[in-house]
Amino acid sequence: MKISTKGRYGLRAVIDIAIHGENEPVPLGDIALRQDISMSYLEQLIAKLKKADIVTSVRGAKGGYSLAVPADRISVGDILRALEGDLAPVNCAEIMENGAPCKESGQCISKVVWKRISDSIHHAVDSLMLSELLADADADADKNSGC
Repeated sequence: MKISTKGRYGLRAVIDIAIHGENEPVPLGDIALRQDISMSYLEQLIAKLKKADIVTSVRGAKGGYSLAVPADRISVGDILRALEGDLAPVNCAEIMENGAPCKESGQCISKVVWKRISDSIHHAVDSLMLSELLADADADADKNSGC
């Protein structure tokens, strides 16, 4: 499975909002500058994140974006699924969208491989919370500041 630019940039944008938006909403232009993401692309990503209730917006002169829920309730999986959709490495790794299993599943020996990979991916991204990324960033900043 390869995460697209949407997933990578969107995760960076959410982390930026979490870091800089504790006290007031973060303007989109500030995120775009810090993360080197074009405004038009960032607007598309933020729209998906807003629809998924990961971020919320405030209009007006002091407007911008903030987390819709606390960082310890947002998983990396929540963010990636909002931007990428399904994270399964192959279509047969899970039940198809229409609810029916893959038509080859009865005789497919390799489905065990795809299922394990899919389960591992989901476990990794669903167990990693945004708050952990922020704590790691704080720890790295402390190391680099000579503390």
